[in-house]
Amino acid sequence: MSAPGVLSFTQQGWEQVLAKMKRALVYLDAACAESLHWGCGSTRLLEAVGSPVCHLREFEPDAAGGGAEQPKAVFVLSCLLKGRTVETLRKIIRRSHFQYCVVVTAVSHAVHLTANHVPAAAAAELEGQHPVFEQLEEKLCEWMGNMNYTAEVLHAPLLLAPVAPHLALTPSFASLFPLLPQDVHLLNSARPDKRRLGSLAEVDATALTPELLLQIRCLVSGLSSLCEHLGVREECFAVGTLSRIIAADLANYAPAKNRRKTASGRASVVFVDRTLDLTASTGAVGHHGDNLVEKIISVLPQLPGHTNDVMVNMVELTALQAKDENHNVVAPGCLAQSNDTTARALWEALLSTKHKEAVMEVRRHLVEAASRENLPIKMSMGRVTPGQLTSYIQLFKNNYKALMNHCGLLQLGLATVQTLKHPQTAKWDNFLAFERLLLQSSMEKRGYLL
Repeated sequence: MSAPGVLSFTQQGWEQVLAKMKRALVYLDAACAESLHWGCGSTRLLEAVGSPVCHLREFEPDAAGGGAEQPKAVFVLSCLLKGRTVETLRKIIRRSHFQYCVVVTAVSHAVHLTANHVPAAAAAELEGQHPVFEQLEEKLCEWMGNMNYTAEVLHAPLLLAPVAPHLALTPSFASLFPLLPQDVHLLNSARPDKRRLGSLAEVDATALTPELLLQIRCLVSGLSSLCEHLGVREECFAVGTLSRIIAADLANYAPAKNRRKTASGRASVVFVDRTLDLTASTGAVGHHGDNLVEKIISVLPQLPGHTNDVMVNMVELTALQAKDENHNVVAPGCLAQSNDTTARALWEALLSTKHKEAVMEVRRHLVEAASRENLPIKMSMGRVTPGQLTSYIQLFKNNYKALMNHCGLLQLGLATVQTLKHPQTAKWDNFLAFERLLLQSSMEKRGYLL
């Protein structure tokens, strides 16, 4: 295992889960699938299942159950084991022939106690025990139809989707959004007149809905697990109303208090409500970012079920003739290349370099890969064009061995080509010019000099 970091944290959590998957029917929800996608890749899951046929299904109420030849199931879920989630588990298991069920949740047992309204004092006495999980294990056996069958419920910290060694995202919290001024009115609707809030500055944890508080606690639990993996005692800073509440909850979270007593390292954690710096952030509201990855994510279609990856059309490397530009992408490529060292190195370079340098880096990697495979490449210097990159990529088309050896690199290369050729990319500079003109006009009206 590598040095402690966001990647090792995610991979360590997944190794606990993958160890349970041998010859199992696997159900994943979208957030856990995205964590696996960036952290380990589907290849690692196929290896863990170890069956000639891997049955992988999305966790949803209408998901197909397991037949008589599929006695084992593993459910990997990013959410609390409560309400609709438990009802979906019941429906799937009852229409199956399972004899062994494993349910993995990314939410710790301590948060499940909170969700079940167990007082803090009582929860402290239950340290090391897992009554909520044990009760669900009994229910699983009941739904399987035999109390002698095997059921396991366990927690694994699957919070992150590690996009790069120093950048990780939290797919299960994609909908968690900072509070806005108009939210004060909604919060006041549930409060008596004497306790009405005047502004966002007055909002604290007691003013939030139980659902939002529980979502915050789930995030805090995951962050505490990350700090434990890193071996650090964190000091929290916050900018914004929701960030202040999250930072306070992490500071007061009982398991985190116990962890800090033995932590040897130190870390500063800064929480920021992104709604407070939208004009400084690129991509979301502007076109002033000179980064290739930003443009790729902006113009290529989103990978279904994912919040942070795109579909790359791979038809250039096939014998298919796609005449209709509006055709659906079959078996798309993507940006995440967790099992390809060379492609991952290129991806990390693209994240941190400017557009021009990034395109040249893509060309360099394609040229080096073609040279290693002894492909008849024609060198050309100067400006990198989509046509030039396409000609390099098509060298791999009829060479199966070379195609397999560099599949990850070719996906990133095609993503670059399709972005450079996309009509929206051509408009990028126009949008940037309009934004600069608006900024200049605004500054002149206020009497400032640029």
